[in-house]
Amino acid sequence: MTEPARKKNLVLRTVSGSVVVLGISFGIYKGGWLWALMATTLALLSLVEYYRLLAPQFRLSRGIGYLSALAVLLSLGNGARVIALILSLTVYSILMLEIVRRQMWGTSFAIWNMGGTLSGILFIVVPWTCLISLSNMPTGRLLLASLFICTWSCDVTAYLVGAWWGRTSLCENISPKKTWEGFIGGALGSVLSIALIIYIWGRPPFPLFLIGLICGFAGQFGDLAESLIKREVGVKDSGRLIPGHGGILDRFDSVLINGLLTYLLFGVLLT
Repeated sequence: MTEPARKKNLVLRTVSGSVVVLGISFGIYKGGWLWALMATTLALLSLVEYYRLLAPQFRLSRGIGYLSALAVLLSLGNGARVIALILSLTVYSILMLEIVRRQMWGTSFAIWNMGGTLSGILFIVVPWTCLISLSNMPTGRLLLASLFICTWSCDVTAYLVGAWWGRTSLCENISPKKTWEGFIGGALGSVLSIALIIYIWGRPPFPLFLIGLICGFAGQFGDLAESLIKREVGVKDSGRLIPGHGGILDRFDSVLINGLLTYLLFGVLLT
């Protein structure tokens, strides 16, 4: 990429990234049905991208997957048993289709279909459901704001430190541009961000400080996880909806694992 093209791409990334930040910030501030609607939309769009990535190699029941995803997102407040029931019914619905396919055409893809369809719901939809649930907690706005600020701080500092001082490859077979220096910089950026949030809001350090650690370490694993999937299917971006960044899944890959672990900590373990 030439220098003018690199600068143009940087400007594009900055503008589109700022729009995303403002949109998410407004959604967190308003909360309620608006945040639920935003999270549901982002979850379904990400699932569309994910199924599109897998489609060339997997025979997927996308319709069943989307219906299952919507049912999971609408099951808030009904507990893990309802979600487990939905996922189990999804499996049996796929098996029913594959039985018909085998009987009619002599071939079936049950294992691949179940794996591909369910993995999208578990990888994407359940974490977004956790992010909606976080917003309904008494300190939901603070938790969500801290999670996104730490995630974005980690992304930015990891990119900048890696670009300026990165020398030691982190996972060259998955994401060649990522370095250990960038990884450490990202973790420090997240921890410093949560420290600043705690100071500004005047909150006790524990357990809020743990969000900084989650986003600084697990979030970067989430980014690598999506890179691994894209590497296996041979694509660069999950989509093109966010100029300069790629798809929705590309932009929120770190948020998924961060939301899952933050909800596990504050919504399950500490309740």
